[in-house]
Amino acid sequence: MTGQTRRHSLLESCVNVAVGYLVAVGSQAVILPLFGIRIGLGESAEMALWFTGISIVRTYALRRIFNQITLSRR
Repeated sequence: MTGQTRRHSLLESCVNVAVGYLVAVGSQAVILPLFGIRIGLGESAEMALWFTGISIVRTYALRRIFNQITLSRR
């Protein structure tokens, strides 16, 4: 077994973060008003988009690090 390819790692990360994006936009609509923060759907979507980009980079990097650790122990 050779581990996960970089392309597959990126695809998995993107799908995972896309689902997270939808959850983030929905949860912001519920949670932010509880703290007295009122923003529109467009602003909420843009904020979630920024965090989504950060999540893609973070998830991909961590996946590659852990994949390399796994392969080096064989």
